[in-house]
Parts: sequence; structure tokens; C-alpha cells
Amino acid sequence: MMKKILVIFILLLYLPPGVQALPVYKDVRQNYVKSDSLLLDRHGAVLHEMRIDKKARRLDWIGLNDVSPALREAVVHAEDQNFYSHAGVDYRAIGKSLIGSLLNRNVRGASTITMQLASFLDPQLKPKKSRRSMGQKYQQIVAARDLEKQWTKQEIFETYLNLVTFYSELQGVAAASMALFGKQPHGLDQSDAAIMAALIRSPNASADAVFKRASQIAQSLKWQVNAGDLHNRIKKIFWGTNYIAPRKSLAEHVAEHLLKDKPRGSTVSCTLDANLQRVAQNSLKSQLMTLKEQNVGDGAALVLDNKTGQVLAYVTYSNGNSMARYVDGVAAKRQAGSVLKPFLYGLAFDRRILTAASILNDAPLDISVAGGIYQPHNYDSSFRGPVSARVALASSLNVPAVLTLNLVGTEAFLNKLRKMGIKDISESGDYYGPSLALGSADISLWEITNAYRTLANGGKWSETYWSPGKPKTGKFQTVFSPEASFIVSDILADREARSSTFGLENSLATKFWSAVKTGTSKDMRDNWCIGYSSRYTVGVWVGNYSGASMWNVSGVSGAAPVWHEVMNYLNWQKAAHKISVPPNVVKREILFPSDIRGCQEDWFIRGTEPSSEIQIVKQYNGRIIYPPSGTIIALDPDIPQDLQKVFFITRAEDKDLTWKLNETEMSQTGKTVEWSPQAGHYKLELTDREGTIIDSVRFEVRGSEQAFLENDAGEFIK
Repeated sequence: MMKKILVIFILLLYLPPGVQALPVYKDVRQNYVKSDSLLLDRHGAVLHEMRIDKKARRLDWIGLNDVSPALREAVVHAEDQNFYSHAGVDYRAIGKSLIGSLLNRNVRGASTITMQLASFLDPQLKPKKSRRSMGQKYQQIVAARDLEKQWTKQEIFETYLNLVTFYSELQGVAAASMALFGKQPHGLDQSDAAIMAALIRSPNASADAVFKRASQIAQSLKWQVNAGDLHNRIKKIFWGTNYIAPRKSLAEHVAEHLLKDKPRGSTVSCTLDANLQRVAQNSLKSQLMTLKEQNVGDGAALVLDNKTGQVLAYVTYSNGNSMARYVDGVAAKRQAGSVLKPFLYGLAFDRRILTAASILNDAPLDISVAGGIYQPHNYDSSFRGPVSARVALASSLNVPAVLTLNLVGTEAFLNKLRKMGIKDISESGDYYGPSLALGSADISLWEITNAYRTLANGGKWSETYWSPGKPKTGKFQTVFSPEASFIVSDILADREARSSTFGLENSLATKFWSAVKTGTSKDMRDNWCIGYSSRYTVGVWVGNYSGASMWNVSGVSGAAPVWHEVMNYLNWQKAAHKISVPPNVVKREILFPSDIRGCQEDWFIRGTEPSSEIQIVKQYNGRIIYPPSGTIIALDPDIPQDLQKVFFITRAEDKDLTWKLNETEMSQTGKTVEWSPQAGHYKLELTDREGTIIDSVRFEVRGSEQAFLENDAGEFIK
């Protein structure tokens, strides 16, 4: 068998070279693609580097002069000692290899660096199984000869070092040196070089085999390499992760969205600003470190340009579990808390139900719901008594918000939120109940920040986007009137109005005009601070991705410091100006009674301003007391149906109220209305003299055959 191989190789040496199209060095260099893609910011600066190719790990192309002399010497010594003297094929090495094979000796292979490079450049020359066929070997020799005629030795060696696989997935000297030793190729010492040269021969060899071969290379080159140090470096390679951290990592989740479907080596631009992104990230990181002892581990921040809707910063950061870094805190749904209140009051202003000077009673309140009695409380568990709507919103009082929801209607409020792009709130108003006023719905930072941008733009909503150019639908949609938006914004910018809850000096106060609102969800799981200047809208969330509760963290102490720092950075060169007053908004002086908290003058939508006395909204304005929403009424089979009655009850003082049952107006009016029940599902509405729905509930009547229901214990109850 060996004689046959010897004869074939001798014949191959005298065969004329085949005609084969080979790439030139310039083309190979230009067509080289690393395994990463780059995300650039709006100014062209590198924002994030993300790996796309999961099969091989490549970094930038490295010139031969940027590779340490030690590695160059070690590779030539280990792979092709006659590299600089042969013309692509080392016939002497081939002869020694054949003789060694005939004598059953273990000798090095005869494949030169040039021959190996030829197989890298031509996939047809790669072994089909474990070894190349004789035909492939011949073609490899021909290709190596041609390469030497067209390429310089430096070009061949440089390309080889950039394409050869050193270990596992690490392809090229740049990836190998960074992953294995955390060094650039020019910084590799003799121990590093011996190990890397040893790995080329067998990238999947055992640690012992690599140590043995690296030691032999070092001894042959007469290098003074410490065996213990060599062993430790190899051990670290085999037991370590060999992870190459991205050189820029400022916007991982944006990169995931924009680069995941792009080919490796792509460069994609976005609307983010790298400097702003870094400021927001550092501020969030610093605040989370401060709050660590209060069980706060995660956070997110989003910055939007009011005029265009462009995303200027998109930050999500975790100070806890390493797996949490994969959670997109900007897109994740969390409970809203009080950050929904501005839209509730905006709806009430637009529908002329309330003005900023309307009086709402912040006092203990019991509301009948399907599960029992709902009792809203303020954050500090105290009540202020009668307050103006301005103070109620600015100080984030809960009972007035629930009263306002009763006035505008839960369904109307949900529809308004949906118009601002808040998704996944498809349930009916009965599902949320009065707690919707306090933010029981789940939202994302992306959605709520853009909703606040709607107020900053005078009530006009449009999509946000992070790719250069315009969004898919760049049209603005009117959600609130400019007048209602202005009044809400003016309230959110009013330090004095929010002072009863937050004080005058805190992280919500800026030296320029800004409107801001905080929110904290149930059990202190989520903490929000959303606000805007005339030019930018900034949203911040802190909490725990796991849903764990924070310990004694309020909106002012949690998310607000980050919001304040980012907003100051945005406006430090050119301070934001105060928003302009719409033509149909007028200011009037208010004479509040001494026991009511309110301002001496306020803004009104033209036509709603008081002539002499302030508007007063009673605590129980138009609320349906019975039946509570979700009630199930069972007909009694032992009582004649014409004798069974249900009474609809309201505490409203207005006598001109109309009852509607399943959209049909009832003939009876008044605070208490009698009705003969029939099996079915019903929607009961209470409307005022203008036909505006001021409260609605849903309930069900079950017939006698349904009167016995199974409780949680499996028992049948009547």
C-alpha cells in the first residue's frame, strides 16, 4: 500500500499543473467577514457589537506586522519550517513523510502553510471525511504552486493566520488571542505563542496533548518557558468560557432587534445617541447600586424626541441575576400604578366633566365590587379632604382618581389608553373595575413613555421608531385636545400643587419647565417616573424582573433621580422652554373656601370657566350602588317570578338621571328603580341630562335551573 502511494506522489510531481481560478489577496481581504455586526448611533459612532455567526468566531482582520514575532516564529516552526524557502510545496518534507510512513514512524505531515491556505480558500479541497483523497491532494499541490506565483509570502502567511482555526470555534489569530489570553495578537508572549501553535495541529486535542506539544515547540526554539505557567494557561483555556466580550455594549436589546436578521459583518445605523445612552446607563446603574439594600435589582430608561418620535436612548440594566440581562426592561409589561392618572383627568377635562378647579373629596370610600368592598387609600394612608382636581392629580391622590374614573367611565378610559398604543388591555371595564384608576393594567415603559409624549405634543400621538428615516406610519392621531393636554401638563409641572405629597424640593423639580409624574404599583413591585420637557420625553422604571417587592421605595426615591439626571443632561446646553397656551384656554381667579386645598387662579377650557362660584363635584356623583359590577343574581324557584324584584340604587343627588338596561332606556327614574329580573346577561348604565354615561355595571341573572352553584369546596350552594 505504501509503495502504491509513493509511486502516485512521484507521478503527481511531474504532471502539468491544472488550470484553477484562484482569488487574489486583495479580494480575500476585502471579502473577509467577521462574525460580529455593528450597530452605529445617529452620529456614526459604534454603539454595540453583536455576534451574528454562531458557528465560527471571527474578529477583525489582523495585519502580519500586528502579530507578535513569537507567534509567527512558533507557527512557522510547528507547521512549515521551510515556508520561506519553498515555492508552495515542500518536496523534501513529502519525501520524509512517505519514508516515515513506510517505516511506520510517527513523523510530521508534509502539508505546507500555503497548501493549508489553499484548502481554506477552496471548499472542494477540504477533506470529505477524515482525510483528503489523492485527487484532492493533487489539486491542493497545484493550488499552492499557483498561490506562490501570485501572492507574496507575507500575504500568504497573514491570510493563513486570519483564517486558520486555533481552538473550538475560534477562527483567526485575533479571536484566538482575545478569547484564550485576553490579549491583542501583538501582545502574545512565548508561552502564548507555543500554546497557539500547538493548537493549530489539532484544535480538539486534550489538554495533556496540547501541553506536550507546546513544550516541544518551546524547547525546539530554545525558549525559556516555565512548565508550571504553561500548564496553568492551558488549564485555564480548557476550563474557562473563552468568552470574548463585545468591545462596545451599550444597546444590547436594540441591537437584537435591528441586527438579528442581517448578515454577519453588517453595519446598521439607528437613532440612538451613544453619549446619551451612556449617561442614562451610568445613571441607572448608579441608582440601582444605591437601592440595592432596598431590594431593587433591575431598571430601564427610555428617551424620546417629542417632535419626531425618534428613540434617543434605550437602556435596560440588571444589578442582580446574570440571566436578567436578557430581559428587555423597556418592552416588559409591568403594573402601571399612578402613571395612568394624567390621562384619566385629561379625559375628564376633554369631556367637560371636570376642570382643574373642580372639587373632589379625598376621604374614605367604600365601593361595592364583585369580590366585596373596594377601599382605595393614598400612598401615605392619609386623606386630605376636599381638594381641587389640580391638587388631586399633582399630589397623586387615589380616592379622587377613583371618583374621576366613575365619572368618565371605565370603558371610555380604556378606549383612550388603547388609542395611545397601549396594547394587551383588551378586557372589558368590568374586568379592571375601579382599580384601573390606580393603574391595575399592565403596560410597558415603551408604551407609557410614548403616551406621555402625546401630552407633550398637545394631545397628538404617533409611533416611535429607532431606525433612520420615518416610521411606518408617521401620521399624528389626535387623542386629547390641545386644551386638555395643556392643562394636564401645567398641573404636572406645578411644584406647589404636588407639595402636599412630594414637598417642594425633590428629584421632580428642574430649573427649566418640565412636567412629570411618578407611580408605584401594588406591593411596591414597580416604580415609575415619566415626564417631559418641550423637547424630550423621558421614562424610567425600577424594580425587579422577578416581580419581587421593593422595600420602602417611592417614586421620588426610586426612579425619579435617574429621570432628573437624564433630563438635566438633555437640557444643559439649551434649556427647555415653557409650552405655549392654546387659544381656547383661559385663566380665571378662583375663590376657594378656606377648608379646600386649591390654587388662587387656574386654567380652564373656554366655556368651562366659572362665572362667580367654583364647580363642586360631589363625592358620590352618579355612582351605581347596587348591583355591584359582576353580581350574579339567582331566581328563586319557590317564589312566583312576578313577585321577584331587584332594586337599582344610586346615591346621585341629580334628579335628572336616566337608567338604561342593555342600551334600552327604562321608564322609571330616580335614585331607586324597581325591576323584575329575567335570566340573562345585562349592562346597566346611568346617564345624565345630556345623555353622557356617568357609570355602568354588568351583572347576570340565572334562572331557577341554575340557582344551585358549586362553591370552591365542591359543595352546592343556593
